Order: sequence, then C-alpha cells, then structure tokens
Amino acid sequence: MTRVRVATRASDLALAQARLVAERLEKALGVEAELVPLSTRGDREAATSLAKVGGKGLFVKEIEDALLDGRADLAVHSAKDLPAALHPDLALVAFPERADPRDALVARRRGTGLDALARGGRVGTGSLRRAAQLAALRPDLEVVPLRGNVPTRLRRLEEGDLDAVLLACAGLERLGLAARIDERIEPSRMLPAVAQGALAVEGRRGDALARDAAALDHAPTAASVAAERGCLVALGADCSVPLAALAELEGGAVRLRALLAAPDGSRLLRAEGEARADGAAALGASLAARLLAAGGRELLASLRGGA
Repeated sequence: MTRVRVATRASDLALAQARLVAERLEKALGVEAELVPLSTRGDREAATSLAKVGGKGLFVKEIEDALLDGRADLAVHSAKDLPAALHPDLALVAFPERADPRDALVARRRGTGLDALARGGRVGTGSLRRAAQLAALRPDLEVVPLRGNVPTRLRRLEEGDLDAVLLACAGLERLGLAARIDERIEPSRMLPAVAQGALAVEGRRGDALARDAAALDHAPTAASVAAERGCLVALGADCSVPLAALAELEGGAVRLRALLAAPDGSRLLRAEGEARADGAAALGASLAARLLAAGGRELLASLRGGA
C-alpha cells in the first residue's frame, strides 16, 4: 500500500481537519495516509496581529516548503488561510464538502445571543472582518483583540474577562464543540470570511498523486470557493483588509455576496451577483470591481497607508 505524507499545521483544529482528509484519501485511493504536522510562523507568533506580521501567508509557507522539498506529498489547509497568491509550482487540487460557513458567537453566559449581550460587553475576536461587522451591528460593544487557537480563546472566555468570543462554526464542529455555540450568526447579519468552513488539498503541479487527490473534490464547494477567492484575488486582499464573501449554489448558478468594510465598521460596501458555476471566479472578480467603484479603491488605499 502506498504511503502518502500529508502536511498540516500542528494545532488541534488543523490536525482534526487533516485527519478528515486523510481518512477520505485512504478510502478513495487505497493508500496509507501519514500526517506531517508543522509549526508555521503564524502559529509561533500567535500573540501578534496577523496584519502586523505578514497576513494569512504565515500559515502556509512552511507547509508549501514541505511540498516543494519532498517532505510531504499533499497538504491540507483551512481554505480561508490561503493568501491570494500561491506558489507557481503548487496547485489546489481538491475542496472536500464544506462545513457550516457561518460565524459562531460563544457566550460566557450560556444561551446568550448577539442581540442579548449587555451594553458595554466585551467580545473577543482576532478577525478584522468580524470586528468591523460587529462594530456596525452593535457599536455599544467593546471589541477585544484575540489571537491563539480555539482552546486558548475559549479559555479566555471562561476566565471571565470576556463576555463572548466570535469563532467559526466549522472549527468548533470539527473539534467536537458544536454544543458550545450559543448563536450561529446568519450571513445576512455577519458575512463570513472568504472560503470559511472549506478545506483545501494542495499538491505539486502536474504530480500524479495530486491528480488522483482530485477524487476528493466536491464540485459545489469548489465553485463557491472559486467565486469567493475570485473576489479576494481581484482585490489583492490579505488580513489587513476586512473582506467577507459567501457564495451559494442555487440550481446551476452561483450566487455571491461580498462585503468590504472600514475596520471601525463606519462604512460597509456590499455587492451581490449571480453567474453560472463555470463562471464562478469571473463573478468574484466582477463583484470586486463593483466594490472598488463604490469606494473600495479609496478604502483599500487608506488601509494600506496610501491615503
């Protein structure tokens, strides 16, 4: 039986996600999958804002290096961690079926939803996107910067200095913590991150195993991620940009909603569109152009220090 080495971040959530993919690889390809846990710079600098130390690519570089130098045959990523540009010798070969893409509110007082949080309540998040939308929804709440893995964030909540934290439903579900969710926030109120809830399998471009791994691809998920990443790539967005996008398949069409925000929530630019599934990436790019024309160009310039 062929042994396939699968590179992954070493966090509890990343390992849980990689095991899901490894099990599917073994079943679909008849191989033995071995996880190769790696520490990334993003994990090592967990106390620092991602926007300050380099953005999402910090969770990817060491894993891609393992693919390029032969220490791993495939890699598994949280698709929302992927930067706009990937290494030219590598390719995203499969997107398994997506989990719940929504954001989750986890409250210190069980059963408390977003609207029921007391005025002046402290809500932890490490996401500029979540912080901006929360500020627009509940300007009376205090947003507290929060980094670290899921157990670390929940521990901060349990220690009592926060009233709630915002996390991804998918991550909590994959860690067996779905019961800890107090509210699954509807996208009409808080639009998720690009590719939130989706996993991405990466391999060496042209490699036979990478082609075989395409058996794990879930076409609706792949189309949704293509639309959302199409917007991300067209904007050249990273962790310093509060960008949200969610694509959903309705019949043979992809419906995409996108949002670009000022970090303080004072301005939310929205765009929405629909296209055939085979035009998903182009749909994302077209919505990016509409966001830029509606004031996004100036907003991006201010975020990047150009205005």
